[in-house]
Amino acid sequence: MSVHADPRPLETPISGGAEGATVTVEPMVTGTLSTPEILHSSPSGEVGNLKVLRAAREENPAVPIPAFLIRHPKAGPILVDTGLHPSLASDPQKNLGRFGTWISKPQVEPGSDVSSQLRDRRVEPSSVRLVLMTHLHFDHASGIAEFPEATFIVSSDEWLAATKGLLPILKGYRRQQYDYVFDFRTVDFDGDEVSSYSSFGRTIDLFGDGSIRLANTPGHSAGHMSVIVRLKDRDLVIGGDALFTTDQLEPRADLPGRMFDAHRYRRTLQEIRLFHSQYPDAVITPGHDAAFYENAPEKYE
Repeated sequence: MSVHADPRPLETPISGGAEGATVTVEPMVTGTLSTPEILHSSPSGEVGNLKVLRAAREENPAVPIPAFLIRHPKAGPILVDTGLHPSLASDPQKNLGRFGTWISKPQVEPGSDVSSQLRDRRVEPSSVRLVLMTHLHFDHASGIAEFPEATFIVSSDEWLAATKGLLPILKGYRRQQYDYVFDFRTVDFDGDEVSSYSSFGRTIDLFGDGSIRLANTPGHSAGHMSVIVRLKDRDLVIGGDALFTTDQLEPRADLPGRMFDAHRYRRTLQEIRLFHSQYPDAVITPGHDAAFYENAPEKYE
C-alpha cells in the first residue's frame, strides 16, 4: 500500500520569520504506550523480531508519548509531532491496527489528546498551520488526521521510507495514519540551504530568523529529524527519538534494541551529546522518558 498524498519540496526560508525572534515551547503528554522495553534500551545490543515479540507478551512499563506546541511571535502556533489520536481512548485498533494495539498497549485518557490540550491552552487546532514531524512512526503520526488544514513538514528520506516497501508496521509505520491528501512538504538535507549549527552537521533555518532549525538526525528511522529552537536565553532541542531517555546523553548508556541504521544512530547521538557538553544549560527533550516529562515545566521560555 502506498499513500494518496503527493508531497512537494519545501522551499526555505518560509514566510513568518522575525529578526531576533525567540519562541516558547509547551510539552504535552498525549497518553502512554507499553511497548517492549528492549526497544528503548537493550544491554545486549540490537535484537531481532522474535525477541521483540516475546518481550511484548511480558509486562512493560508505560512510556509517555509527547507532542510540543511552539509559539512563534509572528508565525503563530506550530506543532511538533501529533501524539496519540483521541480515538485510542475507545477504539485503538482503528488508528493503530490490531498488531500495533497488541504490541503497544495504548492508554489515552479523554482530554489528553493534542487537540484537547491545545484548546485548553486557548489554541484552536484549526489555527495550527504548521506541523513539524520528527518522523512518521505510529506513536508520532497517530494524530495527523486532526489537522487537515495544516502543512506537514517531514524529511524526504523519511517520507520515502514511510510510504514504500512491504510490512511497514514492522518498521514502525502505520500508513493509514497519514494516508490523506493533506499538504505534505519534504525537506532535503543535501540542499543548498543546509548549514551546520554548533555540533549538528546538517540543519535548515526554517524561517531564516534563527528561531527554529530542523536538524538531520537519522538512525532511529531513515529520515529522522530533530527541531532546535531559540528560547529567550538558551536553546531547546526537541530530540524526537534520537534519544529515548535523558540517560542516553551519557557515553556508556545502553542503546535501543532496534535502530534503522545503528551507525547513523550513534553518529546522531554523538552530535547531541557534544551539543549537551558544549551547552549544558540547553534543554534536550528525550522521546519517551517518564521522569523527564513528569518534571518538565508547563512552558519553556
